[in-house]
Amino acid sequence: MRVPLSWLREYVELPENVTTDDVFAALVSVGFEEEEAIGFDISGPVVVGQVLSFEAEPQSNGKTIRWCQVDVGEANGGVRGIVCGASNFVDGDKVVVSLPGAVLPGPFPISARKTYGHVSDGMIASARELGLGEEHNGILRLAELGLDPEVGTDAIALLGLDDVAVDVNVTPDRGYALSIRGIAREYSHATGAAFSDPADHEWDDVQPGSGFPVVVDDRAPVRGRVGASEFVARVVRGVDPSRPTPPWMVARLTLAGIRSLGILIDITNYVMLELGNPIHGYDLDRLQGGITVRRAAEGEKLTTLDGKERTLSAEDLLITDDSGPIGLAGVMGGGTTEMTDATRNVLVEAAIFDPTTIARTARRHKLPSEASRRFERGVDPLLPFVAARRVADLMVELAGGTLDPEFGGAVFGEVVVDGIELPRPFIPGLIGVDYTDAEIIDALEMVGCEVTDVDQAFAEALVLDGEEPADIPGGGWFVIPPTWRPDLTDKWTLAEEVARIHGLERIPSVLPTPPSGRGLTPLQKGRHRVANALAAAGFVETPSFPFSTAEANALHGSASGDPMASVKLANPLDGQAPYLRRSLVPGLLQVAHRNQARGFADLALFETGLVFTPEEGVVYGTDTVPPLAVRPDDETLAALNTALPPQPRHVAVLLTGDVVAKQPGHSPVAADLSDVLGAVQAIAAGAGVRIEVAQGQRAALHPGRAGILTVAGQEVGYVGQVLPQVAADADLHGAVYVAELDLDLILRLAGAPDVAPSLSGYPAATQDVSLVVAEDVVAGDVESALREGAGALLEAVRLVDDYRGGGLVEGTKSLTFALRFRAPDRTLTAAEATEAKLAGVAVAAERFGASIRE
Repeated sequence: MRVPLSWLREYVELPENVTTDDVFAALVSVGFEEEEAIGFDISGPVVVGQVLSFEAEPQSNGKTIRWCQVDVGEANGGVRGIVCGASNFVDGDKVVVSLPGAVLPGPFPISARKTYGHVSDGMIASARELGLGEEHNGILRLAELGLDPEVGTDAIALLGLDDVAVDVNVTPDRGYALSIRGIAREYSHATGAAFSDPADHEWDDVQPGSGFPVVVDDRAPVRGRVGASEFVARVVRGVDPSRPTPPWMVARLTLAGIRSLGILIDITNYVMLELGNPIHGYDLDRLQGGITVRRAAEGEKLTTLDGKERTLSAEDLLITDDSGPIGLAGVMGGGTTEMTDATRNVLVEAAIFDPTTIARTARRHKLPSEASRRFERGVDPLLPFVAARRVADLMVELAGGTLDPEFGGAVFGEVVVDGIELPRPFIPGLIGVDYTDAEIIDALEMVGCEVTDVDQAFAEALVLDGEEPADIPGGGWFVIPPTWRPDLTDKWTLAEEVARIHGLERIPSVLPTPPSGRGLTPLQKGRHRVANALAAAGFVETPSFPFSTAEANALHGSASGDPMASVKLANPLDGQAPYLRRSLVPGLLQVAHRNQARGFADLALFETGLVFTPEEGVVYGTDTVPPLAVRPDDETLAALNTALPPQPRHVAVLLTGDVVAKQPGHSPVAADLSDVLGAVQAIAAGAGVRIEVAQGQRAALHPGRAGILTVAGQEVGYVGQVLPQVAADADLHGAVYVAELDLDLILRLAGAPDVAPSLSGYPAATQDVSLVVAEDVVAGDVESALREGAGALLEAVRLVDDYRGGGLVEGTKSLTFALRFRAPDRTLTAAEATEAKLAGVAVAAERFGASIRE
């Protein structure tokens, strides 16, 4: 909201030497955000001059200039010769002259310069050159503004160009501040300066008669809300739309961000900015019959003031006459009844429209306006009579009209504001400041509330959250908010007002002490450990959107690649990806493609996030929405959770490119299966589990290069190389390796983390063993057999070689394992280590026919 200081000064006392910084500081202290100071950026000698004579001089370029003799007053050098290209003035006209040394908006410095064979000693200015609008129909003739000042008068002060405005950001809940009235009141709250309410007027004839018919026909209100609760019409006859808008009004409108469009429209805009109630004017002679406010018929047409034909919705609220729609209520008027240069009689409309209806209409038609901006935030329901009369009076004063007190119309009802019960200890307890009763009452009355003290008996009828009525000491107050504050709806919003008025700096900064025994849950800690382990291993976390396609869900969400049940969004952000993901891998493939397209080929990525795994045939969702103001009970929460599909949290990794970059003395090392298996082991270490790998198949993975991951015999994920065709479809080049695991399942299988074992002070005994087994025997199964047979003395086992070739029976392979043995209480002998090793070999021989390679 842009607020010219000269306008603000009319309704609140400002110090004579007040600056924009002073005003900003005051408004910031009561909760407004500072934007910028706005002025006309004009300085120097800009004065009133009178054209004494001129000579028209045609030029070789086809242009005709005027060589003018202009009197700018003895104090400013008397008569000056000035070259002017405009032709809309005559001898004797008084104009605005920018003398050498002046700077006009742009900046555009003025100096004496030779042009068209003359030395032009200044410039005769147009309205656009002075910053008073975009129109450039020639120079500004002061007579057109109804002005006849003395020659040499300071034109900057004359035209209000010395004014400046402050621009503050108004939050959506404080629509009353989208007006000079509201900002003046807030400045008064901040500084204690005397405030004069421009709406505090009583006119004996403010109740219009029944001469003009007005009907609100909204018998089937949308969503239970009546579209128009008030509609006031006043009639002004005999206006002269050719009269100029006074310079002070043009300057104020310009600073407020609204261009001048003629005296009639300027007055309606001026009152809207002043009071906050949007106004619309109709050419009374172009209206057919009375006015009816109603909802549109589906598909009905209306051509608005911007010249566009709009197809209407049944939710749109219309202003109509006997000819049909003549305006979108609260948004924009129609072209058939707009005020023009031919208008002589005006019907002034001031109304209160439903905020939700106006907001939906403005967004539906992509037609935001200054009017809709105010209506959708809520307008003071007591303003329409005042605003309509204020417009009528200005049209009488400035446009030469006559108010017709008998030919008006109105529809209105009783304005009721619900009171709020405010227990005495509530605000100090909530804010943490010991406000006195007087401070609370003064703050609430300052913002316009009516505060009534209540006794203990009344207080005992109130119930504070979590307290019994008997615990409420000292009574309280019954508070009725003002009509212009629809945001004050409960005791919490009243508390915010008290804190705002008395200064947020009074609220102490106290770091709350959390109760013991709280913090991250074991599941959350496990997730953090896994993410930290992957980050420490060199992987970069890349969260992605949880949206996918049915094809990607089928390919990556199941081992077979067959279509699977997926959750389809009712209103997807991306129509090409309308489903919730069943796998994290598609998102990682997209991230990898985006990075490769930007020149990053060596990638190690991971993501932890939810996937959505609905069961076949189960219908999810609910039409029951619990009330927003009440915490749902356990039964309601359980029903809502049942309506949701399973959402396990997965972790996935992707590797492509080189894991070791090319460098002096070293060739690059490309990522392979061992690297992605290393990432799986990092996940296992972070989760505190042992993950085993067995060969398997997945539709998206390369045959023979895919593995199934298990924990304690339960499948938890997969690992492998992405099929080259799948990688190519994702626009990726080179081999791509992925792994995806059900993180929640892994952490549940891990249980509570074990206490770290004590390190043994005794030395380890190491031995190797090479076992010959059939080629189809999985090395991981042999390793498990060795662990089981060797018992507690075996501290670690690692596969170090897989040999197939000469010296072995065809169809067999030799697996070499490095074994490490250690006892917690003694130094092992070689015989003890050998005995444990052979015990493991015996189990492997029993299960897989393994024999020690000679």
